[in-house]
Amino acid sequence: MNIFWEILKPTNHKVFGEAIAILAGDALLTESFLMMTGTTSNGKKLKPTYLMNAIIEIASAAGACGMVGGQVQDILSESSEPDINTLYFIHLHKTAALIKASVRIGAILAGARRNKLKVLTRYGENIGLAFQIIDDILDIEGKTEELGKSAGSDIKKNKMTYPSLIGIEESRKKAQDLVYEGVDALRIFSFEADPLREIARYLLKRRT
Repeated sequence: MNIFWEILKPTNHKVFGEAIAILAGDALLTESFLMMTGTTSNGKKLKPTYLMNAIIEIASAAGACGMVGGQVQDILSESSEPDINTLYFIHLHKTAALIKASVRIGAILAGARRNKLKVLTRYGENIGLAFQIIDDILDIEGKTEELGKSAGSDIKKNKMTYPSLIGIEESRKKAQDLVYEGVDALRIFSFEADPLREIARYLLKRRT
């Protein structure tokens, strides 16, 4: 029950205001790099080469070539005619870039081979795109008290979304296909990838 109420809490900017929410994001972003340069949970130092590659991964995913670039295009595309290529760019960078990096970082720090990183890249991009499409659907079908933000905000801002371009049902099918493809990409892994498989399947059930 406690977990349920935690899920229903309103978003940071609704509680503390937009300025504090932005500053909190800035602080957390820099804190992530500080934490990465420390020791692991068992007290061991990370291999410098692997650590550097992980830092590059995060910086690329979060910066102008990743999330920030996607957010900028998202803002610039408000009230524009829906376009599939622009929409794909927005989702791939605004959302999928950070999810992909989150999936890959553990493997990078463990020194995973290129073929496994390639698989995790495919999974991360598919799940990231599916997450954003489902988020766009929930903005239309979801309830404000469940979402933690005002439902219908995308429509009010005239944002470019998959539902606005291809409709709700086609968007739902697109999200399902992306999830199935993402899970299928993990077939080279055994049970150790089960948490990733469960996360992917959960996306199709989420309401928040």
